[in-house]
Amino acid sequence: MSKEELKRVSDTKTTKILKKGEIIFEEGEKLNGVFCVRGGVSKLSKLSSNGKDQIVKLATKGAVLGQRSVISEEVANLSATAVNDMEVCFIPKDAIVDTLNSNPNFAVEVLRHMAHDLKEADDVIVNMSQKTVKQRVAEAFIYLEDNFGVDDKGYLALTLSREDIANVVGTATESAIRIISEFKKLGLIKASGKKIAIVDAKGLADLAVGI
Repeated sequence: MSKEELKRVSDTKTTKILKKGEIIFEEGEKLNGVFCVRGGVSKLSKLSSNGKDQIVKLATKGAVLGQRSVISEEVANLSATAVNDMEVCFIPKDAIVDTLNSNPNFAVEVLRHMAHDLKEADDVIVNMSQKTVKQRVAEAFIYLEDNFGVDDKGYLALTLSREDIANVVGTATESAIRIISEFKKLGLIKASGKKIAIVDAKGLADLAVGI
């Protein structure tokens, strides 16, 4: 975008503070703009036919939410919920569409962003179909450490509930709890309440790839 376009879009945006658990938008909702994550983490999930949420992505600082719905003029395909306290900015649909129509370079960048999202969705489908639940849980912990780091005591900085972990890997909460307990017995991880720390990174990585 040019400086003028950036200013024009920036002048339309509003900022919102969300508490943990608050809904940004729901599946099936008609969106009147996009949301940009300025701080915190959001989970993007889809409700399956059996009433279970499947978390398809964790969106962090810099992520844009809802652009596919706005551009396609369809209702939201996913729900977005705050995993922890968040700050998001909202940009109205008109500001986005006007810039898409007048700036081909911006349109191409948006297409690239959406293509990347499709690639990530493809990877999720492959993981679900070809990897065991244990492998997917191991991968989830590695992903959380690689992308969000650890706190000063070595525990994963982003704390997910056991239900959220189950929804990330596509299994029942009871199965996720059982596998986490097994990982603890094997010395791969340790836990303190909801917090989890990776103890044996190599062992967990080997398990994730089926060694």
